Amino acid sequence: MSANHWILSIVCDDRPGIVHAITGAIVACGGNITESQQFSSADTDRFFMRLQVEAEAERGDFEVQLAPVVERYGMQWQLDDVARPLKTLVLVSKAAHCLNDMLFRQRAGQLSVDIPLVMSNHPDLAGLAAFYGVPFEHAPVVDADSKAAFERRMLEVVEREGVELVVLARYMQILSPELCEALEGRLINIHHSFLPGFKGANPYRQAHARGVKLIGATAHFVTSDLDEGPIIEQNVERVDHTQSPAQLVAIGQDVESRTLSRAVQWFAEDRVLLDGQRTIIFR
Repeated sequence: MSANHWILSIVCDDRPGIVHAITGAIVACGGNITESQQFSSADTDRFFMRLQVEAEAERGDFEVQLAPVVERYGMQWQLDDVARPLKTLVLVSKAAHCLNDMLFRQRAGQLSVDIPLVMSNHPDLAGLAAFYGVPFEHAPVVDADSKAAFERRMLEVVEREGVELVVLARYMQILSPELCEALEGRLINIHHSFLPGFKGANPYRQAHARGVKLIGATAHFVTSDLDEGPIIEQNVERVDHTQSPAQLVAIGQDVESRTLSRAVQWFAEDRVLLDGQRTIIFR
């Protein structure tokens, strides 16, 4: 019998004996721990742990061994297959860089996602999705009614396809509080680092005029507070006066693409756990 390779992630109140209890249950299943990370939060008194375990036991047998430990410590837990790609819905508007990066990485086996559909409020990126063989669906968002219809359709796709993550790959619409609540902890957004300093159109031209020295990007969970959700990943690149606005745009788009793909990959590997308003990242 070939061994199964599991990811086990747990969150619970911090107290003595957790690691001993979990590893004991794994040993009882004949499991071998191939990766282990843990963290105790002094801010919230919560304990976080991520394990990768090889075991010949089937999921049901593994869950039976874990059940008494889960109950004893009141754990929130998840057991997943290491090799399973995460079902991911991608939302876009007109900018292609983040979508192109994700679709390329998916095709190349560098991103553990399965993208059943790309949804957009503009038709511009239909050809890009078609190039990678991914279905594309377009519906304009021009007023409150069309916005509500688009969001209802999103939730239909999430339900129909079993979507586990929704990625806003430069989707330039503000989501309703109701949608943010329905998909809490499953929505990831990317934005450049110029906010809130350079708002509106042409932020890179504004940044060039002010002589910025750093360009960055932030990937974060979406909440009803605009661009203020728990941060998953951030990156920066140093720039100087020799670079034109067009060059700054190219640098910024590269940073955004890399930052978003890394955040999605960590989420797909169950490496991102929420601790209140911040994240615990087991890299």
